[in-house]
Amino acid sequence: MNKLIAAIRRAPKRTASIAIVAASILVPAALFAWGPSRPTFTMENPAPYVTFNSITDNAQQGDERNFVQIKDASAPDSAYSDNVALTPGKDYQVFVFYHNNAASNLDDAAHNYIGVAKNAFMRVQMPATVSAGSQARITGFVGASNANPGEVWAEAYGSASGDYNLRYDPGSATIHNNGTINGQTLPDTLYTTGTPLGYNALDGTLPGCSQYSGYVTFKFHVDQANFTVQKTVSEASNNSYAKQITALPNDELQYKIEYQNTGTTQQDNVVIKDQMPAGISYEKGTTQVATSVTNGQWTPITDDNVVGSGINIGSYAPGGNAYVKFKAKVTDNADLTACGVNTITNTGTAETDNGSKSDTASVIVSKSCTTPPQCQPGSTTSDTSCTQPCTSTSTGSTTTSGGTTCTTPTTPTELPHTGAGDDIATFVGAGSLIAAIGYYVTSRRLLAGK
Repeated sequence: MNKLIAAIRRAPKRTASIAIVAASILVPAALFAWGPSRPTFTMENPAPYVTFNSITDNAQQGDERNFVQIKDASAPDSAYSDNVALTPGKDYQVFVFYHNNAASNLDDAAHNYIGVAKNAFMRVQMPATVSAGSQARITGFVGASNANPGEVWAEAYGSASGDYNLRYDPGSATIHNNGTINGQTLPDTLYTTGTPLGYNALDGTLPGCSQYSGYVTFKFHVDQANFTVQKTVSEASNNSYAKQITALPNDELQYKIEYQNTGTTQQDNVVIKDQMPAGISYEKGTTQVATSVTNGQWTPITDDNVVGSGINIGSYAPGGNAYVKFKAKVTDNADLTACGVNTITNTGTAETDNGSKSDTASVIVSKSCTTPPQCQPGSTTSDTSCTQPCTSTSTGSTTTSGGTTCTTPTTPTELPHTGAGDDIATFVGAGSLIAAIGYYVTSRRLLAGK
């Protein structure tokens, strides 16, 4: 950058142009984002009025409408471009060019100073955050109260592969020109309401001609808030942590939750909590914390809210981490949910101002269940635990129930009639025969006169 400034100072006073190596590649202005649409001019035919950044053949800048570029702050000036890939933890430098394109002969009293820009200013803006897969738009604005148009703008971009925060570096804005304010630090209002431009003072007065042109550079930092959380479990007696272990009813366990700041910015008020599932109960007063504040030593805390609303473990710089551990107990066999294998999973969570993340650990516990064996038909077992009644239907068969042999009675041979309907018919038929004999005897007595 010093070489560029030296080149500016060696240039002829009325024809000098800012030597910006970074922007010397000539490309069609239509490829860039700039505005508003306005008349254009050339170095040989400058504007007859105050207007900014509208010359299309500037020997060093190229098409002045593309007046904002960006680069990695550690890269050489030739690395300026219209788009860079952003990386968390890095600083980036932005360049914003300005030039009052009014013809130099309009700057004098004879022309009533109509070529001198009044209240000339520059302002920049960029987003505070950019999401993964999108671009941060860095926009520069240049204008004056008597310019036409009153304000012009152009853009450069930073591409993000993750969710990033963009932070303007206070005090990084510097003006570069041929005047006495060359190298002066600009106020941080450049990033908010804007700052006046000038030649020998930041007074907003800027005559026409490339002699009075210049550029401003400023820096911003890319941050990414990120962290990890890991949950593990161990039998309380052996201090061997894993994502999953096997335990017995009434066993004592120890859970551990690790938080680590893997981003590039500090995270404040980190909260750790655990969701305790059915089948596992937290043991009060067993929570401990290990952090840099405790010199990495486990320190008991009196707060049992790790299984409730959570515990605040403080603030952590990039790379910082912390551990939380506590004891819990497996429920009694009778209180386990299902007979056989039970997989009991609980969840540890870290909550930050940048969101929350969770992880799980599991305990496998088998429940023993006793079910009396069934006495099957035809069984001859003598198992005394068999308490079911004899259910055999086989003729003359035996089963054993509770140590007692049960004999199934033999079914009698079936009678020759076919059913209850036949018995009733037989009874009715016999009654009719008796009645007929009675009527016959009576009728014979009447005929004999007896």
